[in-house]
Amino acid sequence: MKIVFRLFALVLAGAIAYVIYLAVLVWRDSHLDQYHPAGAIVVLGAAQYNGTPSPVLRARLAHALYLYRQELSRVVITTGGKQPGDRYTEAGTGATWLEQNGVPADAILSENTGRNTWQSLTNVAAIARAHGIDTILMVSDPLHSARLKAMASALGFRAAYTSPDSYLDLHRSRLTKLEELVHEVAALAYFQVYERWTG
Repeated sequence: MKIVFRLFALVLAGAIAYVIYLAVLVWRDSHLDQYHPAGAIVVLGAAQYNGTPSPVLRARLAHALYLYRQELSRVVITTGGKQPGDRYTEAGTGATWLEQNGVPADAILSENTGRNTWQSLTNVAAIARAHGIDTILMVSDPLHSARLKAMASALGFRAAYTSPDSYLDLHRSRLTKLEELVHEVAALAYFQVYERWTG
C-alpha cells in the first residue's frame, strides 16, 4: 500500500511540476516580441461580425499591418474559417481589412477553412510550402505565443517567431488574463501529449 501511495505521490508531483513548467513557459513567451524578418507574417484568426473584425481581430490585423510596413515580410497570410450561419470567414475579413489599409491584394494569402489553431497552422504550412516559404512571424494574443511556436515547429517550419499584439487597447481584466493563461496551459499540455503519442 505504501508503494502505491508513493507512486501516486510521485506521479502527482510530476504532473504539478509539469503544469508549473508550462505556465512559466506560456507566461515567459507572452512577454517576448520576436521582431524578426520572415517569409510571411501570419495573422491568427478571431471573431468577425458580418465582415467587420472584432476588437481582438482588429488588434491582430493592426499589428500585422505595422510589421508589414516595417518591411519584415512582403507576404501576409490571414487565417480562420467561419462559424455556422456566418457569411464571411475570419481570413476573408482580415484580408479585406488589410487591403483597405494599404496592403496590396497580391501580398495577401489566406487559409479560410481552419476552425482552430492547429487546423489553421496546418493549412498555413501547406500554403507556405507551395510558395517556398519556410519562416513565419505569427501575430496573435500574447498568451498564445508558446503554443503557436510549438505547433509551427511540429509542422516543420525552419523558423517560427511570434510578435503578439497588445492587451492594452482591449482593456482585459486580470481575471480574463488568468482564465486565458489556464486555457493556454491546458491547450499546450494537450498538444504536447497528443503530438508525442501521434508524432
